[in-house]
Amino acid sequence: MDLVDLIAEKRFIGQEFLTWLWWKSEERGGSIALDGAGSMNSFSGDITVVFEKHLLLEYGEGESSEKCICSGLQSELKEARTGLVMGKKLEQARIQLGHNDHEWNFTLAGALMEFRNIRLPKTAAAQEGGSGPEEQEGLILERIFLFEELIRLVQSLFRSFLEIRVSPAWKDELVKVRKWVHDRGQMPEDR
Repeated sequence: MDLVDLIAEKRFIGQEFLTWLWWKSEERGGSIALDGAGSMNSFSGDITVVFEKHLLLEYGEGESSEKCICSGLQSELKEARTGLVMGKKLEQARIQLGHNDHEWNFTLAGALMEFRNIRLPKTAAAQEGGSGPEEQEGLILERIFLFEELIRLVQSLFRSFLEIRVSPAWKDELVKVRKWVHDRGQMPEDR
């Protein structure tokens, strides 16, 4: 099996992760608890995760594949929720992530766990914008640190997902996610 076939076969993991992350973000009002103690997670405490106004859902495979872009306010992603009920898979999402007084905005594509359109947090040093070579080097290093911090945070979230996904607890977690998808995907008159 070549790399392209392997990626195509395993893309569901990223799609499941995005759906699980969306559910987790709404479970506690946007806050996801990470317990770094005793696990490989490097972060402990709460991370704020908010799914923003742009989601891409996918249905089918190969030439019969269909894509649906859903946009709207965070609380108004009804079309995306309905798409999940209909069996569409969450392929890409615009996410706002907050941790330690920093806030990142980015798009995460599920199939390859690819980061797109990243907006790094504003910092005091960036706003002051020194003009000397040392200040410029400091700004570049700070941006590199913030980018690496984003990757570590998403990896910690993904690790939490995988720990549950490969454990017996996944069965119960899946029931909760499916209930959330079904309850949220219904129109008010359907309830």
